[in-house]
Amino acid sequence: MSNIDIAQHEITAEPFYQQQENEIALYEAAYAARLPVIIKGPTGCGKSRFVEYMAWKLHKPLITVACNEDMTASDLVGRFLLDKDGTRWQDGPLTTAARIGAICYLDEIVEARQDTTVVIHPLTDHRRTLPLDKKGELVKAHPDFQLVISYNPGYQSLMKDLKQSTKQRFVGLDFDYAPAEVEIGIIVEETGVDEDTAGKLVKIGETARNLKGHGLDEGISTRLLVYAASLINQGIRPADACRMALVRPITDDADIRSTLDHAIDTVFV
Repeated sequence: MSNIDIAQHEITAEPFYQQQENEIALYEAAYAARLPVIIKGPTGCGKSRFVEYMAWKLHKPLITVACNEDMTASDLVGRFLLDKDGTRWQDGPLTTAARIGAICYLDEIVEARQDTTVVIHPLTDHRRTLPLDKKGELVKAHPDFQLVISYNPGYQSLMKDLKQSTKQRFVGLDFDYAPAEVEIGIIVEETGVDEDTAGKLVKIGETARNLKGHGLDEGISTRLLVYAASLINQGIRPADACRMALVRPITDDADIRSTLDHAIDTVFV
């Protein structure tokens, strides 16, 4: 434990986050009770930024894991490694967070295999422990430790969903894209573009979100709107910036592209 550099996991500068409802107070209450939290919402709506902001606000280190289908339980808890002196144990990110009292954020948890996510169960109830079976150690979570997971319900399927036995170990927060006036403020704050330009980008975003389920799996995220504004700041013509950031990444369907391109040309005359 003495070898763990806590400083590298600290959020030293305040991340910009625009509150939408009362999610900050709700999270603070969950943290005060050391309850595990699940955050649900579409891609690019601010879930990860919110967790970063709360770690900064609570003055707690943050360890983030981007989950994927190849992730094993050992990737989370740790494994023995070979070196010139033989074998040594290396803690995984979940174990490290439990030892130092960090917030451990498992992003897009449904991407991980279900047999992998089972390892988090003992940390999410009264036990607050993490068995390291390969090492023969039972890690008792630091009093400040908290587990946070997130996923996008829009991508749920029978193959990619959390078990009820996992879901019912968490309290939950629902996230969505911000109301237009709030989203405009976010784009202005993040990029420095003027409100008129930000408003036009949000209008295009709303057009795309109305196509969800009608050719698009998901609408344009706030993150992509920020990307478009950043390109405009680099001197790119707004319509070209929008096509590059808002249309080309999300669809290859010719009809959907045509619809969005027309919306862009209408907004940015």
